[in-house]
Amino acid sequence: MRICIAGASGAFGMKHMDAIAAIEGAEVTSVVGTKIDAIKEFAEQRGVAHFTTDLAESLARDDVDAVILATPTQMHAAQTIQCLEAGKHVMSEIPMADNIEDARKVVEIKKKTGLVAMAGHTRRFNPSHQWIHNKVLAGELTIQQMDVQTYFFRRSNKNALGKARSWTDHLLWHHACHTVDLFQYQTGETATKVQAMQGPIHPELGIAMDMSIGMKVSNGALCTLSLSFNNDGPFGTFFRYICDNGTYLARYDDLYDGNDNKIDLTGVAVSNNGIELQDREFIAAIQEGRDPNSCVTQAIDAMETLHRLEQCLED
Repeated sequence: MRICIAGASGAFGMKHMDAIAAIEGAEVTSVVGTKIDAIKEFAEQRGVAHFTTDLAESLARDDVDAVILATPTQMHAAQTIQCLEAGKHVMSEIPMADNIEDARKVVEIKKKTGLVAMAGHTRRFNPSHQWIHNKVLAGELTIQQMDVQTYFFRRSNKNALGKARSWTDHLLWHHACHTVDLFQYQTGETATKVQAMQGPIHPELGIAMDMSIGMKVSNGALCTLSLSFNNDGPFGTFFRYICDNGTYLARYDDLYDGNDNKIDLTGVAVSNNGIELQDREFIAAIQEGRDPNSCVTQAIDAMETLHRLEQCLED
């Protein structure tokens, strides 16, 4: 499987570069960046033959079967459609769009082309969350509440590596997207009730720096999500599953019980790297001619809920 990674030298682009390197039979044949000198140097360091600042150039190549988009949020929908219309399978980092109209358009084009189009909802693939999902499907756990914290200290426009960012992040469409999708995926239901509040808007970035979100599904399960760019401490997203049969804490690919005892996840998946597992699913779906887990036709459910939450913020 020959893959182009757009945004390859960014924080998540490099995670995908490492993930593809760990997958037998997959290789990165083209990388796309914003500055020609920088992407040239990156390609040489990583041993990638082709580099460009123009995604269309990569899409025109015969040695590109599929594309992974690790580009700014605002570009995801247009670039996903561009890839599909060029006849390339595509996986976009989340969110698949930053508004509901564009998200619906992505789904429309995916159905029209019949190609694989996937949203990068990595939490579905983290072994920690897979363990919970398997227990729920087996009837061994019922989720009563998910209590989630998404915390960063980002009062200036920087990425996860602390480097200046060319675009502005967003707590709702970018970060809450992970939890909205995961809550609905783990409970197997779409939120019937939602509520959302946001704190003051940053005078320069133009975004809310703090946000509180609540969701409920028809079986009564709740999700409480706190997000902040003002948290001066450990950053990341931390999940507490409060269940009928135990409490569990998921921290990325690791899982602990309610007393902070680590749970052995051996055998849950072939890797302990959620990004790699996500990329493996993307490649397998292409090879097997099927829709992947987190296909855009599934991911649209999270986008619809985000749209409803956005309306709460506007109110």
